[in-house]
Amino acid sequence: MRYFIEIAYKGTHYAGWQIQENAQSVQAEIEKALCISLREPISITGSGRTDTGVHASQQFAHFDTEQPITYQKIRSWNALLPADITIKNIFRVDDKAHTRFDATERSYQYKIIHEKNPFLKDLATLELAVLQIDKMQEAAQKILLYDDFESFSKVKANVKNFKCKIKKAHWFYEKDSISGVNLLIFEITANRFLWGMVRAIVGTLLDVGKKKIEISDFEKIIEERNRAKASSAAPPQGLYLSKITYPYPLIKI
Repeated sequence: MRYFIEIAYKGTHYAGWQIQENAQSVQAEIEKALCISLREPISITGSGRTDTGVHASQQFAHFDTEQPITYQKIRSWNALLPADITIKNIFRVDDKAHTRFDATERSYQYKIIHEKNPFLKDLATLELAVLQIDKMQEAAQKILLYDDFESFSKVKANVKNFKCKIKKAHWFYEKDSISGVNLLIFEITANRFLWGMVRAIVGTLLDVGKKKIEISDFEKIIEERNRAKASSAAPPQGLYLSKITYPYPLIKI
């Protein structure tokens, strides 16, 4: 039987989602908890990968087992997991359902604060420069006009092409419920993302906001398809994998 699990995690202390040698990963921690609980080898497949220090408010993974599982299992799994990783829900799915390949859309959010705040340490990026938000918003809308984003992909990305269908890209302010701070948030939704793409886009949009480059320069950077032309990547602590969309309903068990 195949199950989807919905996960959230704070990525500060992990070398990303994927299992790596000599490094702590989110995937490894979850697999260890499931193996202990179910008393059998369990391998999970995530809907996507996040880099070192990047968070997820919604991530999915799937695994197979012959054991029938109920929602009550989540409590025991969470008791075995570190405090910065939680399994939120579990879904019984078709045996051919795949968290990565079946996902139709993914969304990321990038969170920025304008003043130091102890409650948001490692959870948002501090940016003290005065930003031209209207210019950043205008530049973000230009992204929707393109489908090749090689300029924002890490050079060593092992992909067949750099094409992505961007559905949404915009900036907005939202008050954080815990700290009371106004967060500046960049949200982007697409069918797929390239390695390092969102942080590279945010870093370049911030340079538009700081008047280091013009909106026309931003468009030229996309068109040149050269990562060296784009700005440095924004720091990882502000980035969140925020939503995964599937073409079928996920029904909790």
